[in-house]
Amino acid sequence: MTGIVYKSTGSWYTVKADNGKIYECRIKGKFRIQGIKSTNPVAVGDLVDFKLETNNDQETGVIEYIHERQNYIIRKSVNLSKQTHIIASNIDIVFLLVTLNNPPTFTTFIDRFLVTAEAYGIKALLLFNKIDTYTDDELLEIKYLAALYRKIGYECIGISAKAGKNVDKVKAIMKGKVSMFSGHSGVGKSTLINTIESGLSLRTAEISDQHQQGQHTTTFAEMFDLGFDARIIDTPGIKGFGVVDIDKEELGDYFPEFFELKSECKFNNCLHINEPKCAVKKALDNEEVAWSRYKSYLQILEGEEDHYRKNSYDEE
Repeated sequence: MTGIVYKSTGSWYTVKADNGKIYECRIKGKFRIQGIKSTNPVAVGDLVDFKLETNNDQETGVIEYIHERQNYIIRKSVNLSKQTHIIASNIDIVFLLVTLNNPPTFTTFIDRFLVTAEAYGIKALLLFNKIDTYTDDELLEIKYLAALYRKIGYECIGISAKAGKNVDKVKAIMKGKVSMFSGHSGVGKSTLINTIESGLSLRTAEISDQHQQGQHTTTFAEMFDLGFDARIIDTPGIKGFGVVDIDKEELGDYFPEFFELKSECKFNNCLHINEPKCAVKKALDNEEVAWSRYKSYLQILEGEEDHYRKNSYDEE
C-alpha cells in the first residue's frame, strides 16, 4: 500500500493511505536513506510504501520504501550537532511567522530560514503577525522589514491571527497546496492555524513574561487536512536555525540579491568578503543591499552557529 506520513513520534508513524484510511506504521530495523545522515529516516510529508500486518487484532503497517522527496526542510539535530533532523518533506510553500517582540524574531533567524528554503527549493513567504498589538513606531519597523524582504522578492503579509486580519489572503495562497508553518514558539502558529480551521483546536500557550519566549506546545511535526482543499504541516517552535550542508562557494546563491549580482563580480568564485571588484560589496556600500542580510551571510559563512546547534527546538 502507498500513503503519506501525517505524523511522526520517532518510533511510530501515522500514515494516510491512498484509500483514505489511517494506519499506524513502524519501520523495520535500520532504515536509512542514502546520502542523508538524519536522526529520523521517515519524515512528515513522505510518500511511503507499507505492508499491513495484524498484531493483537489490530491492523498496523510496516514501512518498506520511501519515494523520492520533491524537497525537504532540515535542521541540525538537537543533541548531535553532526547529525540532522528532517522537519518535513514534499512542501509546496513554507510560511515563516515573524513577530517584532513578544517574542522577538531577529533578521539573522529569518535569513537562515530563507537560505534553507532557497537551498531546498521551497517557496517561502513571511507573515508578520500580531500587527494589531504594535505601536505606530513598531508598525513602521514592521513596514521597513517587509519592504526589505519584498525588494529581494519575498512575499510579505501583515496579519493578526487572533483578530483574523488578512487570514483570508493566507487561505487563498494555501489552497491546493501542502503548506508548512514555522517560527519561534509564541509567534502564533497554532493560533493562526486554529483561525484558519477552527475544528483543529491546536493547543496554544501564553508568552513567558520572564524570558519573552513562547511556551512550547507542539512536540512533533504533524500534517492536517483542511476543509478547503489544503493541507498544513504544523511544526515545533524553533529557537535557532543552523544551516546544514551548504558549501561556502554556494551560500551566496541562496541570497537572491547576491546571486543577481554574482556575474558582475570580477571572480566567478567570489565570496564577497575581501575580493577586489566585488559587485555585492559595491552594492552594500551604495546601500542597495541590506547590511542585516550581509551580516547574516557572514555569520553563516564563518560558521558562527554554535548557539544554534543546541536546543534548536524549544524542547528539552
